[in-house]
Amino acid sequence: MTWGKPLLSVKDLHVRYGAVEVLKGITLEVHAGEIVALVGANGAGKTTTLMAISGLAPVVSGKILFDGEGIQGFSPEEIVAKGITQVPEGRRIFQSLTILENLQLGAGFRKDSRKVAEDFQWVFDLFPLLRERQRQLAGTLSGGEQQMLALARGLVARPKLLLLDEPSLGLAPKLVAHLFELIRQIHRLGLTILLVEQNAYQALQLAQRAYVLETGRVVLHGAAVELQENPAVKQAYLGG
Repeated sequence: MTWGKPLLSVKDLHVRYGAVEVLKGITLEVHAGEIVALVGANGAGKTTTLMAISGLAPVVSGKILFDGEGIQGFSPEEIVAKGITQVPEGRRIFQSLTILENLQLGAGFRKDSRKVAEDFQWVFDLFPLLRERQRQLAGTLSGGEQQMLALARGLVARPKLLLLDEPSLGLAPKLVAHLFELIRQIHRLGLTILLVEQNAYQALQLAQRAYVLETGRVVLHGAAVELQENPAVKQAYLGG
């Protein structure tokens, strides 16, 4: 497929925590309508890449362009307002608040109250369990239910680009399959997704394109179906 101008463009991105350089020149693109996966071992820099895009990691040099505009140096709140929402690893929901209150926080920066109300109904249609339990404290939900809430909270921000960080982490295999089907469904509705996922097989099944990261660098990239057949990727990430 021939893509036009990218929605997100990351160019030669370097991130450092103290004396440790975590990202060493990451370059990647995400086009509108794509699911793009970042694949790699623990410590490869996948989460740090998402954090840098979200304004949560210290960028030393490089460019992050979103919809043609440079956003490096923007605050996390400004980046959310531009249309990028991150669903973080470990869910990080507000456990002492209800499901509804968590969702309201996700939409907190939006001023279009009528549209927000419509989006709440849209999210409740996607996740009927959340509608049924919207007054329940989030901390009393199971791990899978909390992941659904984290995803729903990201969606009510109505992002142009959704960053998903390890959504299947800690979930039982049956729940993982259900989660990935939900992500497919969300994508079919037109949402663009940048996915970090340690389950490389699932990620490459889901994505159109992927980047393989090792120690802060992109070492391979291309169509997901081609990377699934790459001998190095199969050996390192797909169990042979």
